[in-house]
Amino acid sequence: MAYWLFKTEPGSWSWDDQVKKGVEHWNGVRNHQAANNMKAMKVGDLGFFYHSVDEKRIVGIVAVAKEYYPDHTDASGRFGMVDVKTVKPMKRPVTLAEIKAEPRLEKLALVRQSRLSVTPIGDDEWRLICAMGETAV
Repeated sequence: MAYWLFKTEPGSWSWDDQVKKGVEHWNGVRNHQAANNMKAMKVGDLGFFYHSVDEKRIVGIVAVAKEYYPDHTDASGRFGMVDVKTVKPMKRPVTLAEIKAEPRLEKLALVRQSRLSVTPIGDDEWRLICAMGETAV
């Protein structure tokens, strides 16, 4: 199993939206590196659901429900999407400030490539962030 981080602007698609929908496609990604990350995803992989912009915090956990397929919102036909399903909220959201303050997370793509919308998370980093958020999976 692999772990990921899905970054979203809560004004466009929030954790509450995800919870209400249950399963939803993760579309609109137009960065090749982020798209390649999604191409590597397998059904059952887990991901952090991250609110960007003003909140800057991990608020929940999702699972990949459908592997990479064409994104219907991309007129060029070059990009795809995955479907994600709601797993659980973080018991305590983990902020970007907390992540940046933790030396063991300094190599996290969220810190190094802050504009990338879909990034991998290593096993150790996943466990550490779950512990920081008081959330077991």
